[in-house]
Amino acid sequence: MTSRKVVELFYDVVSPYSWLGFEVMCRYRNVWNIDLKLRPAFLGGIMHGAGNKPPGLVPNKFAYMTKDLNRLAEYFSVPLQSPADPFEVMFQKGSLAAMRFVAAVQEKEKDGEKVVNVSRELWRRIWSEDKDITEPASLSEAAVKAGLSESEIKELLAMSTSTQVKEKLKSTTQAALDYGAFGFPMIVCHVDGKPEMFFGSDRFELMAHCIGEKWLGPQPSKSAAKL
Repeated sequence: MTSRKVVELFYDVVSPYSWLGFEVMCRYRNVWNIDLKLRPAFLGGIMHGAGNKPPGLVPNKFAYMTKDLNRLAEYFSVPLQSPADPFEVMFQKGSLAAMRFVAAVQEKEKDGEKVVNVSRELWRRIWSEDKDITEPASLSEAAVKAGLSESEIKELLAMSTSTQVKEKLKSTTQAALDYGAFGFPMIVCHVDGKPEMFFGSDRFELMAHCIGEKWLGPQPSKSAAKL
């Protein structure tokens, strides 16, 4: 077997499209011959650094996004539904505290399952349950559901406000900008020593082609069972 291709997934839990991309890549990490690297970053920093504007500022885009997410949630089998005020959630409250917490989880655990579980529970809070992710108590609730202990959570909350973790998140966000990011999710596939960037949650078929793999649909385990 050839060596596994490194695939980096840059994401922020405030982004619903990132949730879709995250779940699909997690499903494929043991199907494709890849080494998936999760890169939690700060979408607000990306938008500012790239000079991009939120889709919510364009009424027609915002209306389309709401309908689009409903269709995509069904297609990808992700329990995603818009909160009562998605504009407030995404662009007023934001996700800085949440992403620092995720960065702290990754810093403590490196590349294990806890960062996967915590990220998923934070997405679930916003995009399934219409709950807060900005307060320490909210982060603690998500972490408990992700299987972390009280002592772990206390340590991670403290870490999330440390200079080390703040710089880690800032560095990852800058790395995404250096690749050319202007939004999330952004996936970078390293092919023959060159980074290939894919934006959004609708480029999986093209990505598969570029890394020499097969796209088996949004749920590869079900597709494989039919073969």
